[in-house]
Amino acid sequence: MGSRYPIFDRSRLWIKSLAERRHDMDLDTLLDLDATEPTFSHPQLAAVATRLAEARARGAARILMLGAHVLKVGVSRHLIDLLERGWLTHIAFNGAGAIHDYELARVGASTESVARYIQTGEFGLWRETGALNDWIREAADLSLGLGENVGRRIAESDFPHKDVSVFAAAYRSGVPATVHVGVGYDIIHEHPNCDGAALGKASYHDFLIFTRSVESLEGGVLLSFGSAIMGPEVYLKALSMARNVAHQEGRRICHFLTAVFDLVPIGGDYHRELPKTDPGYYFRPHKTILVRTVADGGESIYFCGDHRATLPALRRAILVEACK
Repeated sequence: MGSRYPIFDRSRLWIKSLAERRHDMDLDTLLDLDATEPTFSHPQLAAVATRLAEARARGAARILMLGAHVLKVGVSRHLIDLLERGWLTHIAFNGAGAIHDYELARVGASTESVARYIQTGEFGLWRETGALNDWIREAADLSLGLGENVGRRIAESDFPHKDVSVFAAAYRSGVPATVHVGVGYDIIHEHPNCDGAALGKASYHDFLIFTRSVESLEGGVLLSFGSAIMGPEVYLKALSMARNVAHQEGRRICHFLTAVFDLVPIGGDYHRELPKTDPGYYFRPHKTILVRTVADGGESIYFCGDHRATLPALRRAILVEACK
């Protein structure tokens, strides 16, 4: 039985080339690995690096979850270096993260002005970016994760800037790069070739890959950079599933470190949950990652700062730890 309601006819859309789009970031935005600015310091950065080294030595999970804005500020080379050095066992993105990574690899630029293009109805409707939908359908057909196929395809492509693709680096390194989408959240969902069933199948496969990684979090580290919704919500469900099985097997997943890096100031003791009357209660990284999921034996640390400074600072701390 079909729906009683009319739907939008996507065949009416006019889709332009990325060559016609003004980009708000390009390769010049990317920080070099040896860049010393911007700077960020925090007394507990070294502690996170130490815990990562300890987790690596015992073979425990070292998971990094991030929002797309983290890529937009230009830290791709730092993420790639951490992947290639073996410091991460999993890296998780929202849907926009895959889009920015793909566009950077393909045309050396990304990010459009919403204010400029929403007025003319051009926002998000760029032909080359829509090709990601074909890769997603392929991922579903091949029973691959969405992020896995994006990494595979970029790594095997002739894209001129694939060396700055985090997804390609993860694929080369054998590290799962997963994409956790919300239908309607991303510009590629506007396109006529978007297949909702394939999108759901491929991203749900990624969720199960992520949950498998969380099963190894005992003694490990979970890092969250700039993800206010995807990171804490996906992690919360995956941890519940992993703990469900662990309890059946007489194991626990409770002794691990979480570290949140974000722009939102948290007043007072961030190890305590705020009352519901405080707007800060609804900042999910706080209550979910820093408080609730580590309440039975874990530890948590919060770092407030610009991702363009904090992620390179963490990498430097890791390299110092590696030299000990």
